Amino acid sequence: MIDRYTLPKMKAIWDTRHKLETWLRIELLACEGLARRGDIPKEVVSVLRKKAKVDPKRMEEIERVVKHDVIAFLTMLAEQVGPKARFIHLGLTSSDILDTSLAILMQETADLIIQDLEHLRDVLRRRAMEFKKTVMVGRSHGVHGEPITFGLKLALWYSEVQRHLERMRQAKELTRYGKLSGAMGTYAHLDPSVEEFVCQECGLIPAPISNQIIQRDRHAHYLTTLALVASSVDKFATEIRHLQRTEVLEVEEYFAEGQKGSSAMPHKRNPIGAENLSGLARIVRSNAQAAMENVVLWHERDISHSSVERVIIPDSTILVDYLLNRLTDLIDTLLVYPENMKANLERRGGLIYSQRILLELAKRGAQREEAYEAVQRLAMAAWRGKGRFMDMIKTDRFIRKYLKPQEIDDCFEPDYYLRHIDLIYKRVFS
Repeated sequence: MIDRYTLPKMKAIWDTRHKLETWLRIELLACEGLARRGDIPKEVVSVLRKKAKVDPKRMEEIERVVKHDVIAFLTMLAEQVGPKARFIHLGLTSSDILDTSLAILMQETADLIIQDLEHLRDVLRRRAMEFKKTVMVGRSHGVHGEPITFGLKLALWYSEVQRHLERMRQAKELTRYGKLSGAMGTYAHLDPSVEEFVCQECGLIPAPISNQIIQRDRHAHYLTTLALVASSVDKFATEIRHLQRTEVLEVEEYFAEGQKGSSAMPHKRNPIGAENLSGLARIVRSNAQAAMENVVLWHERDISHSSVERVIIPDSTILVDYLLNRLTDLIDTLLVYPENMKANLERRGGLIYSQRILLELAKRGAQREEAYEAVQRLAMAAWRGKGRFMDMIKTDRFIRKYLKPQEIDDCFEPDYYLRHIDLIYKRVFS
């Protein structure tokens, strides 16, 4: 089910050949920029475009000897192009190619993650509408609170995903910067107009200022945004795991025909999808910490960030793509049990309506402290199993002094708690 979305595309972005083709694109555009200025012969560009091709296997052979990926790349091109290869990489440093190409790849991955978030948002909207009036108990500290609906829970998640869409679009923009400013960022050997041309052709913006690299606060922002997305995935998955517990069983992951839950216990139907999501989210969050460490480099640049980024950026983007696709499928096929929600709502004989009783007593003249003591006394008795809360409320002298039987009955109606749902939905989905 997952592959119907973006996973193959995400994998292709980080494929070695695609990365090298992006490097070549930047090198050739730089040559074109030089030719436009008259710094190299114009006919050279057409020759280079015709002859220069990426050969990952040959480049790997060269890199084993030279121990430098960009030099191996340039040597590979020189073998194909011949003498005119001297016009390639004029005035550039390795990071001009690496950082500008990385910006392009991060733009491509951002587009896919934005698409993933939109898919998830759409599924959440549909299911929020489906369960808009499906009443369940709300919980705080894991303990029953007051009535809500399952649709409200999903609408809350929808709103959170909307914020992630805004964050992801911002993160995409903050990493949409390239640089061809040379070894120290001073354009000593390459006119800034070449950088402007290359960036424009690649859909990037020239960095207003750089040293040997694009500054890594941009990349840390991107990775932190991915970590926030992953944390929300973990949050949603954790909620599903809690609601699937045997003693709750208000929702359940879809359990396919022939699926097995345990090697030892044939009865098991485990929330393994949600558990996978919670586990993998931890990796994305830890990668964000590594991205923060990469902001701190020596002087105009060292390469302590480089080896880290070769792991954390592909891994985090691939993982978030997977997490979002997996969660979208999970929510799309989630089994929901309204009858169990209703049964859980009615446990303990109406304890969850205690605040309503308290407020009605105060409205009718009871002092709040006295009212609170009376309601809590009965609530604790019901909690200990000494009777149904509703029945004890109806027979308590203090409460009967202020509330009539019908007024007490009205306090135990869940519809009172849900009367503003339409307004909330209007705010969320308008």
